[in-house]
Amino acid sequence: MSATDTGRSVTGEDEVVDLCRELIRIDTSNYGDHSGPGERKAAEWVAEKLAEVGLEPKIFESHPGRASTVARIEGEDPSRPALLIHGHLDVVPANADDWTHHPFSGEVTDGCVWGRGAVDMKDMDAMTLAVVRDRLRSGRRPPRDIVLAFLADEEAGGTYGARHLVDHHPDLFEGVTEAISEVGGFSFTVSEERRLYLIQTAEKGMHWMKLTVAGTAGHGSMIHRDNAITELSEAVARLGRHTFPVRVTKTTRAFLDELGDALGTELDPEDMQSTLARLGGIAKLIGATLSNTANPTQLGAGYKVNVIPGEATAHVDGRFLPGHEEEFLADLDRILGPKVRREDVHSDKALETSFDGALVEAMQSSLLAEDPTAKAIPYMLSGGTDAKSFDDLGIRGFGFAPLKLPPELDFAGMFHGVDERVPVDGLKFGVRVLDRFIDAS
Repeated sequence: MSATDTGRSVTGEDEVVDLCRELIRIDTSNYGDHSGPGERKAAEWVAEKLAEVGLEPKIFESHPGRASTVARIEGEDPSRPALLIHGHLDVVPANADDWTHHPFSGEVTDGCVWGRGAVDMKDMDAMTLAVVRDRLRSGRRPPRDIVLAFLADEEAGGTYGARHLVDHHPDLFEGVTEAISEVGGFSFTVSEERRLYLIQTAEKGMHWMKLTVAGTAGHGSMIHRDNAITELSEAVARLGRHTFPVRVTKTTRAFLDELGDALGTELDPEDMQSTLARLGGIAKLIGATLSNTANPTQLGAGYKVNVIPGEATAHVDGRFLPGHEEEFLADLDRILGPKVRREDVHSDKALETSFDGALVEAMQSSLLAEDPTAKAIPYMLSGGTDAKSFDDLGIRGFGFAPLKLPPELDFAGMFHGVDERVPVDGLKFGVRVLDRFIDAS
């Protein structure tokens, strides 16, 4: 058993910050094309941390350098359905020149751990490791089996991580019925008497698309009516400026009702500006769950200034609400017009589950035990997670990476943003909550 300099046994709270810092220092930038460093080094590091406390983790490499680590903890009652706790090891790239502190330094400043992945999602990876290591060092087995999965490639759709494991190693998740992972369980302060903790129970589906327009190639000095760049640019501009209609799902309706009760007022999703104005720092997260979205992200055409190209392309990040995929695709085709060819680069389903059951009760009770003002409420994530892949195995997923956050912190802006950071106190709070959650679940 490890010990601190004072002889006291190391706890999860003691080591969670260092675990988070060490993970951040391992560059796992995912560029979506295998050109990055991959996750192998981080997967090996995680496996070592799990092996130190008696587990037998396995590393699965789906492509050279693209690796995930999986381990199972035997519970007191292995006949019960198992719980999956999963997190991804990859991060989106970061330009160090844009940051106050180097994105892969794991520096601790102003009460926060700084770095790429601090909230997406090496914080949860570190909290999970800290809790598991503490419990196994002290001989505290969970009530039921827990499968731990630290995954590759989530930031590019999960093809080389969760999707690979689900398709090729489904036996790893035998008996698992429920799961927790990222982008949920964080706090939104309404007042000194009430802090809401948003539990992710739904997420939008995705269509990452390539748009192509074919035209007639020619000399740049000529009058040219069939210019692929012109046609594509006009279509992309129409799409980028389009406002999709508001569609309120059951999850968003429940969220708005709960938040309205906490604020003492009714929130009207049809009046988006007034509604979002009341949401403060989480407006970015919630605003995009009120409608389908399609954002142009890349343009490509031509190879010389005096040559009109015969083809122009664009890429679009499209996201649709649960139950609204057909409407979304029909809207896309209408907006783009007949000259634009649309094809999926990556697509995946939307998810939505109900906010009930013993697992939800365990989340609420574990939060309330550490924060007497806490109330757990459901919300929808505008992005997507590895829960989409695990849903194919019948695993019901929730976002529950508990963090008690200072009201002034722009948490939503941290995701894929500059100066990503997580409060030290938030990490320690998360360890305590997760430990209680495991006992209650």
